[in-house]
Amino acid sequence: MSDMVIEKLPEFDHHQSATFIHDSKSGLRGFIAVHRGSTERPSFGATRFWKYPSEMAALRDALGLARTMSYKLAMAGLPYGGAKAVLMMPAHLNGRRSMLLKAYAERVNYLSGRFVTGTDVGLNQDDLAVMRRASKYMVGMKGNVTQSTAFGILHGIKASLKEVFGSDDIAGRTFAIQGVGKIGGALVRLLYKESKRIVIADTNRSQVSAIIRVFPRVQAVRAADIYREKVDVFSPCAVSRSITRKKAGEVAARIVVGGANSQLEDRKAGDILHRRGILYAPDYVVNAGGLISVVDEYEHHDFDAKRVLRRVLRIRKNLENIFAAARRTRRPTHMVADEFAEKYFNGNT
Repeated sequence: MSDMVIEKLPEFDHHQSATFIHDSKSGLRGFIAVHRGSTERPSFGATRFWKYPSEMAALRDALGLARTMSYKLAMAGLPYGGAKAVLMMPAHLNGRRSMLLKAYAERVNYLSGRFVTGTDVGLNQDDLAVMRRASKYMVGMKGNVTQSTAFGILHGIKASLKEVFGSDDIAGRTFAIQGVGKIGGALVRLLYKESKRIVIADTNRSQVSAIIRVFPRVQAVRAADIYREKVDVFSPCAVSRSITRKKAGEVAARIVVGGANSQLEDRKAGDILHRRGILYAPDYVVNAGGLISVVDEYEHHDFDAKRVLRRVLRIRKNLENIFAAARRTRRPTHMVADEFAEKYFNGNT
């Protein structure tokens, strides 16, 4: 795929590199995209393992997510560039999963430490252990990345409730959670006791059943219907770009705050939410808890829960600053957040 083609893609934002990786024996095919970085520090971004319909779809996802990582790192006050790896899940793995992940980890080594990664959608801790044996540039083995992410989202929810309703109390509030995998499931656990009502949707029926077995008051709806639930908070915790322009016009919640990366299809989807009076908490600000945890692991080579917690708590303050600026200037929160992040990384990279 030529540089000229890549530069014309809407997700391209003067990325430093986009590397195609493959291995014929294992069936590995994917991309590593680096948005921002330097010779002195690595770029951070997790690895996604997904059933992409084409190489172009995978490349575009890698580029968009790498850019989001730069913004996420900037808003978290972390002096690193953003990157992302996406692996195309073969139609038939046939027992080659470990072989494929090992081959991928070896490709990460080719970048000689310019890219540090961990697990995202489609990968778990067992997969991380396989990759870690082949590459030292894997993080997330220590601590609890999911818990740190969910904890940051919880504080993002509290900041959003305070902005809209004048109180950050979870009690009596209603929630619609899209996706109840690692992050969405952890969020259900944090909200269940105090919340008035939780509605969930997931294309994976076994995950829905597992949640309802443990939390019987939770209600399930069809994936297509979750946007129209009349709740206080809609929390996207599944795949990227789930809030299209059309869906932005359907959202019935007062607040959108969740754990998924790149939730908005584009800026116009965010504009629609703003015009409808729906508060959007920018995803890369809210879901930075896991990233904060793995960067802390990289910097200190150990895990200190209190140290990580202190850094995760900055998420709420960042959101409060964004909300205040958006309120003062009457502009969409996603625009304000982008400006905050760009000021940071343009002055520090």
